[in-house]
Amino acid sequence: MNPVDGERGPKGLIPDTAIVKECFAVVYAPGRKRKRFPENCVQPYESAAAAVAAATPAEGHHPARVIGPSRSSEGLRLYYLLDWLTAE
Repeated sequence: MNPVDGERGPKGLIPDTAIVKECFAVVYAPGRKRKRFPENCVQPYESAAAAVAAATPAEGHHPARVIGPSRSSEGLRLYYLLDWLTAE
């Protein structure tokens, strides 16, 4: 089934593998209540360990697993939160 026929990926997004992908990142989110973030608040990293090491939670920069960027109806490029990472 292709996306035109209604197949959707995580969070209901229609997958476009050339643009939207799942990745680890450090997200600037002082309150950690939001589920989507503009591209300028997200710094992708190669691994979960790299994102956890680069995070500075005291300054609002939290490690996460996200999917994106996806273009919103307003024309912004957004990342969607899949889950927050914790240091283990």
